[in-house]
Amino acid sequence: MAFTSVNKYTDHFRIKLYTGNSTNNTAITWDESSNMQPDWLWIKNRSEAQSHALFDSTRGANKRFTSNGNGAETTENTNLDSFDTNGFTVDNELIVNGNGDNMVAWGWKCNGGTTSTNTDGTISSTVQVNSTAGFSIVQWTGDGSESATVGHGLGAKVNCIITRERDGGDWWHNWQTGLSGNSYNLFFNNSDAERAEVGDGHIKNLDNTTTFGFESSTSNVNAVNHSGITNIAYCFTEKPGFSKFGSYVGNGNSSGPFIYTGFKPFFTIIKRIDVGNDWNMQDYKRNVNGVDKILQANNDNAENVGGGYKVDKLSNGFKCRESGTETNADGGTYAYWAFGQSIVGSNNVPATAR
Repeated sequence: MAFTSVNKYTDHFRIKLYTGNSTNNTAITWDESSNMQPDWLWIKNRSEAQSHALFDSTRGANKRFTSNGNGAETTENTNLDSFDTNGFTVDNELIVNGNGDNMVAWGWKCNGGTTSTNTDGTISSTVQVNSTAGFSIVQWTGDGSESATVGHGLGAKVNCIITRERDGGDWWHNWQTGLSGNSYNLFFNNSDAERAEVGDGHIKNLDNTTTFGFESSTSNVNAVNHSGITNIAYCFTEKPGFSKFGSYVGNGNSSGPFIYTGFKPFFTIIKRIDVGNDWNMQDYKRNVNGVDKILQANNDNAENVGGGYKVDKLSNGFKCRESGTETNADGGTYAYWAFGQSIVGSNNVPATAR
């Protein structure tokens, strides 16, 4: 019997390393032979201190967020031109295509930009859904109500929600499995520890299969459901053999904890949540000869090749191999994301350790 219905992770998620050339209309093609159009695309200049650039096909190719800032969405015609059948096209900006710079792009497939109206919540939302991979992109206009709910379209309990105002200047809000409670949030744009609900509102997972909602210590939810403000959310439900969200506790030595995911992680984000620390992003294409090269979602820094980050990617999980505070402080609590390849899918092809 198969462990997962996701036979090839590359049908739903891909990583691309490329060298920028500062030329308009530069087509970037995924390395794999089969096609995959990205619907959520995250690009980072590895060589220079440049902001992260996040795009999605619901908002359109020329609409950019940055994870390391809290500014409103920007409309730019010199960053991303298009989401393509098997990749994407960029223009000449340093942030996506610096001349001679090393770049990385992470792309998730949703539904090719095709959206529908969802009325499961008290607020109607616009959604596109990849039910096989457990991923949806959700857009709604806030009504200012703490009791409001928004449909996510996944038909399963959400394990991770990332929300952002499009036309406001508030923080990112992230909820995921592994935080201390249902109303705790993290924030891409800073290194803060997890926080319980605050006066201007948090995103809240309502632990059901249709909607998410909001919570505040004062009933003011302007940070996440401000009346008249358009919001976007990236929602994930775990899929065995492909995606996992959770937490672990570090032990402070070079033989650190092993975190079972049930698949070989090809991409991870690790964030300490009991105290302030960075959002550390690793992937197998930038890991060369056992050296983990780090980018951080909350910083515009160039790629870091320093110590304290090493995590072994195994066939069924990952293991911390250094005692640094970024991934394995003694007693530290860490939230993580992981995406990768199934151990065995319905195609009965096993994965192996790298």
